[in-house]
Amino acid sequence: MRTKHQIIVACFFFLVCSALIAEQPDRGQWGEWHTRNMVSDVTGLPDSFDPETGENIKWSVPLGTHTHSSPVVTGGRVLIGTNNGQPRDAKQQGDRGVLMCLDEKDGRLHWQLVVPKLDGLRLSDWPKTGITSSATVDDDRVYIVTNRGEVMCLDLKPPANSPVIIWRFDIRKQLGVHQHDAAHCSVLVDESFVYACTSNGVSDSHRELVAPDAPSLIALDKKTGRLVARDGEHMGQNTIHCTWSSPAMGRVGDRRLLFFGGGDGVCYAFEALQPAASKGAVQTLKRVWRFDCDPDAPKENIIRYQDNRRVGPSNITGMPVFYKDRVYVTAGGDLWHGKPKCWLKCIDATGTGDITRKGERWTYPLVRHCMSTPSIANGLVFITDCGRMVHCVDAETGKPYWTHKTVGEIWASTLVADGKVFVASRRGDFWVFAASREKKLLSRIELGPISSTPTTANGVLYVATMDRLYAIARK
Repeated sequence: MRTKHQIIVACFFFLVCSALIAEQPDRGQWGEWHTRNMVSDVTGLPDSFDPETGENIKWSVPLGTHTHSSPVVTGGRVLIGTNNGQPRDAKQQGDRGVLMCLDEKDGRLHWQLVVPKLDGLRLSDWPKTGITSSATVDDDRVYIVTNRGEVMCLDLKPPANSPVIIWRFDIRKQLGVHQHDAAHCSVLVDESFVYACTSNGVSDSHRELVAPDAPSLIALDKKTGRLVARDGEHMGQNTIHCTWSSPAMGRVGDRRLLFFGGGDGVCYAFEALQPAASKGAVQTLKRVWRFDCDPDAPKENIIRYQDNRRVGPSNITGMPVFYKDRVYVTAGGDLWHGKPKCWLKCIDATGTGDITRKGERWTYPLVRHCMSTPSIANGLVFITDCGRMVHCVDAETGKPYWTHKTVGEIWASTLVADGKVFVASRRGDFWVFAASREKKLLSRIELGPISSTPTTANGVLYVATMDRLYAIARK
């Protein structure tokens, strides 16, 4: 029988642990809020887990059959985009885009948004792809880009567990954008605004630029969905395939800057909008600087380099990350239609104008194509590429510390949390490394194919395979 003293001590430790967990941050956005750094302050995560035995598995639930979105956790809810390959609603059959809202405690479904496909537009809304965008949550409002290219604002906790759409903005119809392959943007919410990538790209034949002057980056009023601002850079004229990246933000001196990786291979910095901008005519985002990640690449009539695997323009797929007055971004040839060369770039974010030559702090060559966003922690940068490689380099100098060859091609970004680096591959192998200068492999777990980036909140690691979401925590 337990003594009174033992019971008191046990209760004390339970309350302390509960308080620590309660203080840990939610993950209301994909990546660190504003900076997009793929790091987390959550601690106590397991080094390994096993879905077959249930070791360290808190819960798991089925998704669709193709999941590219990363889970976002906030307000007791888990949000993730997927397709309708395993329908949760018998009334909703066939190919659809789906946003699931699950309970953080046990994974039960609260509600789901089901979005029809773009009929007859296979190359704009690729079959079975579903909703690829990761949600952003601010003040119990969910902001998402659907598979139809609509920016939507929804209620996080609607009555009767039925999705409530507060407003929607149709990027394709209202801006003349030609969405290619899919809509792929995790919006950024700042002050009164929602910033979003438009997914503007080439024609279905891949041989012409349909909307070269359409915007690649826009800002909407977060309360009404009204268009407030758009870029004026005409990035579409030099976009080889599509515009893939999502915006980030950081404070440089006394200015808040918006960072965006263009489909033209240029990283841009714009002035963040002020609250007064929500009124009046649509503005043009004011550019502060531009950095061409591949200045020696072709700059005219770039469509002729379509499918050229040796020479051609570069693109930016992952998000730029702001860290200590610098921007870290990957760029290189398009995975499907371009050259394999790619790089991790470190840019001085304090400049103005064209900083292509003077703004580069260092460049680090990657193996082959890069789809991911870097993670930066304790002076180290962790990045993956499609050459099946994980890299650890010095954030100050770009000096490599270690690399590791995985089994499968990697689309997901690394996540750094609790002194660990979590990496997932398209083949389905999940790797856990120590987040250190010396390479130390902690575990390797076999899961299903993964293109989603793992996330973590409140002591739990979330990993989404193509068809299942796992909540992982120490038991």
